[in-house]
Amino acid sequence: MSQIFYAEQADFHILKFVGDVRLSQSPLISNFLLKMRKLDNCCGIVVDLSETVAIDSTALGLIAKLGIICRESFALTLSIVSPRGDISRLLESMSMQEVAIITSQPLTDSAGFEELPEQVVSETHLLNEVLEAHRTLMGLATDNEEKFRDLVSKLQEEQTTSSHL
Repeated sequence: MSQIFYAEQADFHILKFVGDVRLSQSPLISNFLLKMRKLDNCCGIVVDLSETVAIDSTALGLIAKLGIICRESFALTLSIVSPRGDISRLLESMSMQEVAIITSQPLTDSAGFEELPEQVVSETHLLNEVLEAHRTLMGLATDNEEKFRDLVSKLQEEQTTSSHL
């Protein structure tokens, strides 16, 4: 089971990922990205992966996108809390340090979290999110470009095919 929780405290925004974070949560993350783009004031954004068991590349790409939004919209650096060695190695292998500060120090206050509500989206919308997330990852490092080139190519083909139906 996986869940995404959200809390806001004094213009600090915190997303907490719990469990196995997969493609099915991408609409929740995308909705959060839209919300962040509309903010007038933000003192910081934290992604807490303390209770994350696994996370896929789509979710990582959307987190990278959040890091870019932090930098471009608020002149801030996204913070990612990752005390688990396996998750931290995955973050590093995807070059997430290019868009975030990664720390193993857990958050001290976890009060006030609410679960983000489920989002129902079309298959086409989901395909677009997956494609965008992987393009974002590809933009972080040459290694990522090589890792995801074939996948992005296939997704683009699928996108073209589905738009002609």
